[in-house]
Amino acid sequence: MSIQAYTIAVLEMDPALSSLIHESLEDKYAGISSYDSIDSALESFKETEPDLLILDIFLGPVNGLEIVDAIRSSGMSFPIILITGFNDIKLAVRAMRIGADDFIIKPFDKDQLEVTVDRALINYALRKKVKELEANLYLDDSAEILGTSPAIRKAVQIAQIVAKAEDTTALILGESGTGKELMARFIHMSSGRSRQPFITINCGAIPRDLAENEFFGYEKGAFTGATEKVKPGRFEQADKGTILLDEVGELSLEMQVKLLRVLQERTFYRLGGTKEVEVDVRVIAATNRDLEQLVEEGKFREDLYYRLNVAMIELPPLRDRQEDILPLASVFVTEFNKKFGKAVSGFSPEAADILQHHPWKGNIRELRNVIERIILLESEDTISKESLSFLRNTSQSQKHKELQDGQHTLLIHHDGVEMNNVVKDLILQTLNITGGNQIRAAKILGVSRAKLRYRIDQLGINTKNID
Repeated sequence: MSIQAYTIAVLEMDPALSSLIHESLEDKYAGISSYDSIDSALESFKETEPDLLILDIFLGPVNGLEIVDAIRSSGMSFPIILITGFNDIKLAVRAMRIGADDFIIKPFDKDQLEVTVDRALINYALRKKVKELEANLYLDDSAEILGTSPAIRKAVQIAQIVAKAEDTTALILGESGTGKELMARFIHMSSGRSRQPFITINCGAIPRDLAENEFFGYEKGAFTGATEKVKPGRFEQADKGTILLDEVGELSLEMQVKLLRVLQERTFYRLGGTKEVEVDVRVIAATNRDLEQLVEEGKFREDLYYRLNVAMIELPPLRDRQEDILPLASVFVTEFNKKFGKAVSGFSPEAADILQHHPWKGNIRELRNVIERIILLESEDTISKESLSFLRNTSQSQKHKELQDGQHTLLIHHDGVEMNNVVKDLILQTLNITGGNQIRAAKILGVSRAKLRYRIDQLGINTKNID
């Protein structure tokens, strides 16, 4: 029989029983340590945790429940097997409720003990493997929102706070491709609702006449073709979990009224139904639209805006977090190396410079697609300037590259120019940088949102054609 590299700790005051356990297991496991003092055992566990503890449920004046509780309270998770008499089974069951893994009744033989220990070690190994896989999945899923830039760190910090308030609605703002759905998943997975459903509705992709059916479901006879007795909608599917309303700014005013009622009452009617359905759902909304502007234009209900905007998380565009571009690109290189069986090691200095100064209008999504294309086609070990030749480097991005923070350039014809034209051009350039987001434009220009809006109206600036 091969000896397994597990360490077994035995906490037993009876020398004869301790010796029996030791002899029963020493041929199979590499390290068996016996303790006759609770304090010495716990002190030893702080230095080096065993792979398993065998513990007598009665140790003089102290019972096993207290020791199990002390071990689990200190964060140690190794399996614990209790030794108990037949009359103390209820006590052993109570100990299992607070963290023990199994128990064995005295008197027992070597085979019983060995089977119980094997089972506990196998289950513990499986639990550790699951945690490891979950951790890797979590890192993969959140890789695109990690970074060193202050803006993204602030966004993640706010998201962590929001996650703890499990009923609080949140509004995630950001351009397309900045990772709004990913941030919503991050909030869900960091919350107490993480084991419950995470449901996404793309509000911009649902035909207007099908929106109510999609949100709330229907009952038989609600419309032609509604043959199922009950068809649950997305809100019902998300019960106890989280629902993401992506591109919420695209909702019709009629659906906005119905959504507001669900947020306030936590109830709704299925299409064609007469009975209220109750749901316990955290709602997260996301949009790349300026909802304040839509409110002003009468296209989005003000009461719904404030109901959604309990906690706002703004995701900055990739061009505003330049220090994150290369780390993110490296994450994607690793991802697609695995996918395509490649071994691309990194970027040449020229390629890195191009990546850092590209405008990235499609944000992280565009960066990921670019790296996927390169790794798929690349035959060299390093991504070079030539590998990125398909990227468009506009003259505007080149100007941005040459300017330092706080600098600007202004060219005036020798005959002069009207002040209003200069201000108009400044506002248009800023709106182009922000993709038409007037809140961010106002921040960049150092003026209030109301003052910027006044200037836009005064100068007759058309904001509809801004990308």
